[in-house]
Amino acid sequence: MSINPKPQSSLHLHPPLTPHFPNHLRLLITRRRTKPTRIRRRIRRSRAAPCGRRAAAARSSSSPPAIRSRNREQGAEDRAGAQRRQREASDRRERVRDGSRLRALFSEAATALKEIGSPVVMAKIDGDRYGKVASEMEIKGFPTLLLFVNGSSQAYTGGFSAEEIVIWVQKKTGAPIVTVNTVDEAQRFLKKYHTFVVGLFNKFEGSEYNEFMKAAKSDDEIQFVETSDSEVAKLLFPELKTSNVFIGMVKTEAERYTAYEGSYNMEKILEFLGKNKFPLITKLSESNTAWVYSSPVKLQVMIFAKADDFQNMAQPLEDFASKFKSKLMFIYIDITNENLAMPFLTLFGIEHANKTVVAAFDNKLNSKYLLESDPSPSNIEKFCSGLADGTIPQYYRSEPVPDNENASIVTVVGKTFDELVLNSQENVLLEVHTPWCVNCEAMSKQVVKLAKHFKGFENLVFARIDASTNEHAKLQVNDYPTILLYKSGEKEEPLKLSTKLSAKDMAVFINEELKPRGGSAKDEL
Repeated sequence: MSINPKPQSSLHLHPPLTPHFPNHLRLLITRRRTKPTRIRRRIRRSRAAPCGRRAAAARSSSSPPAIRSRNREQGAEDRAGAQRRQREASDRRERVRDGSRLRALFSEAATALKEIGSPVVMAKIDGDRYGKVASEMEIKGFPTLLLFVNGSSQAYTGGFSAEEIVIWVQKKTGAPIVTVNTVDEAQRFLKKYHTFVVGLFNKFEGSEYNEFMKAAKSDDEIQFVETSDSEVAKLLFPELKTSNVFIGMVKTEAERYTAYEGSYNMEKILEFLGKNKFPLITKLSESNTAWVYSSPVKLQVMIFAKADDFQNMAQPLEDFASKFKSKLMFIYIDITNENLAMPFLTLFGIEHANKTVVAAFDNKLNSKYLLESDPSPSNIEKFCSGLADGTIPQYYRSEPVPDNENASIVTVVGKTFDELVLNSQENVLLEVHTPWCVNCEAMSKQVVKLAKHFKGFENLVFARIDASTNEHAKLQVNDYPTILLYKSGEKEEPLKLSTKLSAKDMAVFINEELKPRGGSAKDEL
């Protein structure tokens, strides 16, 4: 293996898996093995400690109530810890899969860089074995990709395809623009690059060309190509209709050729790229999520569908998607891919959906929208028109409306929050809880005591809402449990009770804030 002893540029890659690769590409193995002594200790502990449901039941039945309560709280904490560990294990597995996926991409990129004569040398370092070096380089996780130029490092910020890696490295270490002078050179260029920006200039100088060059240096994702020959430019951009100065973008998608019609200003050119570099409908994958979220178009329409169903609706969607290009971004997500679809669908409370769902997120306003009618192309187009015009109301999750007849504590859902809380003429004490909250069960018991204590007070209603499955614009709570007192006539400014108060202290607080109809204040529980 020959290594340049003093390379001008070197690419340091830290992925977790590596078999044999060509000499110019070397990848890192970062495996943390569990030591045998630790395994033996775990076995001894598991043998020594009683476990299982029967052991827990035995401990519970022989313990005083206070201890049983602590045991329940400890059990909830243990379950939360187990869920956290499961998430961490899932994250670790995903990182391993990421490293495995990246191996082929970096191998392909390294081969391409070698073919074009790039001076970049691909190198590796084992972050576990050489922890001091990794610490000095401030590496926080794996895989990490760093580019060193004359001893100075910079983190990789490009996309995760071989073509994007090559473009990023070339722009950081060589010329940001490829010059094409002949038809043969243009044909070779077209075999290598599928998405690019082409510039036609009479001379590679002047203010217009300088702005084009600045844009090429500022953008790390798209290859720029320049030519002064209109015949060559026509080959690169077949829809070219001028022999004057011209900038256009070429993609492999349905909307293949897009001409730039703005002023020759770096910021304007980059804005044009940001709005046009994506296809009319982008398919979300594990490797392009960051790229999608970086889009300057923050109002994003998401189509969750099975592959066959989406194939049948893709053409009509593309037909009208171009009308909203500068306002809306269209994203397709395979609904059968749980890793991609589930996190989004959960936000709408429809995580188990198996039919086509059309939704939208505004990443600037942090709001979400849902098409609740049949997801036909015509309904989707109307939905998109409403999004662009700002006439579609935000969507808030809600459980079905429950039956609260004869209930001492009313169950509120997203759909009934206005009716039962905000528009009610009565005072409302609302308990906001979630199923995964450790302390919510104890607080619920306190609220039950209060409801019994204040039974008969006609102007006071006790209610609770599960914030994990119900939302409302006027209910913004981050801590659970939360107790809110909505006083009649002052519903816009609810009072927040401390969850550290006992039931008796809460009763005193309620009596001080409210004036019960008939009878004296009741603060003795």
